[in-house]
Amino acid sequence: MHISSSAAVYVISVAADLAGMHPQTLRQYDRLGLVSPERTAGRGRRYSGKDIAKLRLIQQLSQDEGVNLVGIKKIIDLQNQVDALKNRNEELEDEVRARRSAQERDARVFAAGTVGGDVVSISRGRRPQGRPEPGALVLYNRYRRG
Repeated sequence: MHISSSAAVYVISVAADLAGMHPQTLRQYDRLGLVSPERTAGRGRRYSGKDIAKLRLIQQLSQDEGVNLVGIKKIIDLQNQVDALKNRNEELEDEVRARRSAQERDARVFAAGTVGGDVVSISRGRRPQGRPEPGALVLYNRYRRG
């Protein structure tokens, strides 16, 4: 059985042991909004694997890099903002791809047919078969690229 890294399963004492911190430190980080664990019906804190990783990052930034808690909060907030913008960018790129695909699918190209100069619809990137009659009209497609 595999437990998701976002599943809140660790009580505060276990989370503190896994992160190498004192439980009171975790409570302080919760009050400051650095790590916000899920709550049980009885208001007990439950930490996930992602929360433990964030606690380790906070500890590394604080002890190894000398960043204060206000600076760590800003770093975490900015990282969350970057992640949200990346997700939104991916959504917009998917939407652009879908619209381009629909536009290409719906784009129609017209040309003069070889028999009598009739207007015919042809696939994008194709030429009408045969030679048009002299003086035949070929319609311009303003949506065609390149």
